[in-house]
Amino acid sequence: MENKAQFHRSLSLLDGSLMVIGSMIGSGIFIVSADIAQSVGSAGWLIVVWLITGFITLTAALSYGELSGMYPQAGGQYVYIREAFGKLYGFLYGWAFFAVIQTGTIAAVGVGFGKFTGYLNKSLGDENILYGTENGFHISAAQILGIAIIILLTYVNTRGIKSGKWIQFFFTFAKVAAMGALILFGFFLFKGHSVWHENWDGGWMAKSISKDAGGTIIHESLSAVALTIAICVAMVGSIFSSDAWNNVTFIAGEIKRPERNIGLSLFIGTLVVTLIYVCMNLMYLNVMSISEIANAPQRRVATAAALNIFGEGGAVLIALLIMVSTFGCNNGLILSGARVYYTMAKDGLFLKSAGELNDKGVPAKALWMQCLWASLLCLSGQYGNLLDYIVFTVLLFYILTIAGIFKLRKTLPDHPRPYKAFGYPLIPAIYIVLAAFICIVLLKYKPVYTWPGLIIVLAGIPIYYFVQKNGKVNNE
Repeated sequence: MENKAQFHRSLSLLDGSLMVIGSMIGSGIFIVSADIAQSVGSAGWLIVVWLITGFITLTAALSYGELSGMYPQAGGQYVYIREAFGKLYGFLYGWAFFAVIQTGTIAAVGVGFGKFTGYLNKSLGDENILYGTENGFHISAAQILGIAIIILLTYVNTRGIKSGKWIQFFFTFAKVAAMGALILFGFFLFKGHSVWHENWDGGWMAKSISKDAGGTIIHESLSAVALTIAICVAMVGSIFSSDAWNNVTFIAGEIKRPERNIGLSLFIGTLVVTLIYVCMNLMYLNVMSISEIANAPQRRVATAAALNIFGEGGAVLIALLIMVSTFGCNNGLILSGARVYYTMAKDGLFLKSAGELNDKGVPAKALWMQCLWASLLCLSGQYGNLLDYIVFTVLLFYILTIAGIFKLRKTLPDHPRPYKAFGYPLIPAIYIVLAAFICIVLLKYKPVYTWPGLIIVLAGIPIYYFVQKNGKVNNE
């Protein structure tokens, strides 16, 4: 008997904006500024890295508005690539998305929740090793807790879109309010010694910051060329922290007036997160020297900043904030990701059962498939490495998607476009040039971030042709 369940358009512009904000803000903003400070070594260039990241994210979001208006259906970016370049390219995106982009992020965020829970109860953290082997493989309590959170959120989201919506609403508001309070305390209620002026006295003297074997901090000036390379490499962390903004496009089938509200959600959400991220880093620079940011213990910059602001209780406050942040982030990732597999299944490019909706109007089987693979990645302990590898590939897919705007303008000039890409063709072209430049620099100077990701994507080519050969692809 045919399953006639349908998606319910029950999500508003506010819900879409909260999806963007909640999915973007995970744990990265609390950590990666340490790596960026090590690479560029000054207050000015630290902020520049975040501003460039915000600019290209906003640029991409404004460009996606046109595509979301043309194809207001579940699957989002997968659909845009499929329509512009064909099913092979769409499948390669979907393959990488399931193999590591979405599931690896879900795993990393889930285990991140467990690690920071360990601040409150060490028996639940990553220091509590439950199983280990001589070759270094181990399973910690944080990994198990991460899996438990993934299973819980998956179950909640199988109960209907409204369940996931209210979790997203509450946890996104909570973490934005908490981060806003942290920023205000760091600027206006900080009773310690402000290092703002010291940081900005040499704010544009670019240098790398590192430690030698004896623990001595080494500062090495950077030339203009070296600084350009350092900025591109540093943006691996800031881009990852700002990623997942496109997740709202995956749930287009459940958004009211998607041709209008998806584009607006993308703009509002990415703008809000960009402002929050820049303000967080300005706050760091008020309470910590650039050297302290670069050398924060275990890269936990926000924890070090909170200790300076609140004293010993600061670490607990940040642990709670990150737990709230990662919980809400994973809800958005889990909710939206399954819609991509659903659409792929409808095209004959994923397991058939993933293309079914339950009586609540959600792709429950796709949710559980995603849950299973993300949980296995949690156990593998390799999600962090996989995410490093895939940042380059994620950028390539963003470039490909935005290039699709240009192609579709030529191949489908009369297709309805309720919203047209802001600043076309200049703004989309600027994104393509900037993102391509970053990719080229990473390809040349950080091959460890590039080739593994490409290999993961290219591994999908024989799988696609195998599926096609067996007659499972819907070519309608």
